[in-house]
Amino acid sequence: MPLAPNTLPPDDPAALDLTPATMQAMGEAVVARAVAHLAALASAPSRGDLVAEERCRALRETVPEEGSALEPLLDLLFDDLIPRSFGTPGPGYLAYIPGGGIYPAALADYIADTTNRFTGIWAAAPALVQLEANALDWLREWMQFHATARGVFTTGGSMATFNAILCARERHLGPEIRRGTLYTSSQAHHSVEKSAKLAGIAHDRVRAIPVDAQFRMRVDALEAAIAADRAQGLTPFCIASTAGTTNTGAVDPLDAIADVAAREGLWHHVDGAYGACFHLVPSLRPLLAGLPRADSLTLDPHKGLFLPYGTGALLVRDGEALRAVHASTAGYLPENQSEFYDPAQYGPDLSRGFPGLRVWLTLKLFGAARYRAALAEKRTLAQWAAEQVAAIPGVVLDAPPQLSLFAFHMAGATRAAENAATRALIERVTARGKVMLTGCTVDDRVLARLCVLSFRTRRAQVETAVQHLREECASLHRAPAP
Repeated sequence: MPLAPNTLPPDDPAALDLTPATMQAMGEAVVARAVAHLAALASAPSRGDLVAEERCRALRETVPEEGSALEPLLDLLFDDLIPRSFGTPGPGYLAYIPGGGIYPAALADYIADTTNRFTGIWAAAPALVQLEANALDWLREWMQFHATARGVFTTGGSMATFNAILCARERHLGPEIRRGTLYTSSQAHHSVEKSAKLAGIAHDRVRAIPVDAQFRMRVDALEAAIAADRAQGLTPFCIASTAGTTNTGAVDPLDAIADVAAREGLWHHVDGAYGACFHLVPSLRPLLAGLPRADSLTLDPHKGLFLPYGTGALLVRDGEALRAVHASTAGYLPENQSEFYDPAQYGPDLSRGFPGLRVWLTLKLFGAARYRAALAEKRTLAQWAAEQVAAIPGVVLDAPPQLSLFAFHMAGATRAAENAATRALIERVTARGKVMLTGCTVDDRVLARLCVLSFRTRRAQVETAVQHLREECASLHRAPAP
């Protein structure tokens, strides 16, 4: 039954509050549509119709003068607009780095949005902020950072990396920003260079260090670049390495890089947005050796903890370095205190949401053991899939899975032919609708990528992906050359 706006008092045009019965009915209507959507994910296309230019033009409108019933708006969203997108929460989403959107996090967001408590400062909601502090401490313990480390939840890895570079800049450069140089891999996420720019480190002071055959930062090239900059009178101050690159899933030699940073007196930041959560699994920690030595660490719980997009985090080994960047006060704020975690003292926001609740509630409901089992399963599935794909005639495995992502390409007579065939393979497999793959370009070579990280992705979906790759590779080899 449509929920019309006449549930508001007709004689009070300024009223915006709803009756308990109306709120209950609206909530039930939204939950019913959301649960039905989730229940249908297994049979939904892995990628919706993205040819939507005309639909987007038709959606442009001025602000409505009068309100609408809820049901037509839900119809528009669930039946028309949401399907016109990547199937990111689906079990066949093996593209980019999946973010599953685990259901209890939605409940946490509903609680946070309806209770609408202010968690920007500890004094406004001390017990609730403590829950967020607990969640950050759980991350800190899993990453084996010292108890003096502090962190902050962010909207994603990009903002976490930005805050880390700010800390490094303040600690090592002070006001002498222009002479500072930052080092990162040629395969690093674009947010590293972008964050450096936002932090005042211009692009000509960011060094892209070449990688080895496994797409990992070359330590010898890093050392040479630092020495060259010192010889030019510049001030090396930060190394940003990666624990799981987006292109190929490569894990830089974190321990060796940490040695260089210690010897040279540089800040070592690790971008673990994709890969750091595998550190939850003790048996997988050797894959990330050296990660606990980082001065700062980017995490994306919306990847490795399967939470909804918009859940990032930063950990800083010396918590006072993070606080020094952000601590402030004003006449209208309570006096700062140091016993309890205070979000505004460790991040740029004062008014903010309550991101820690989605982490806290989900981990309380599922527990760490189930998360460890799920993460271990994803790596096992990726390893199996890589072995199967490598055995397909005409396929070259470029990057075996160091974690749960691997890259490959179609063999051909020329680089152009290989690239065209690899693009065609990605599109053909995705067009079948069961799984979605994406690619990347590395040194002018197009690579197909398969990343297993959604909590909904199980053995059946990975077997389907391998089957479709095998069939489409055979079909491409039979097709006449263009």
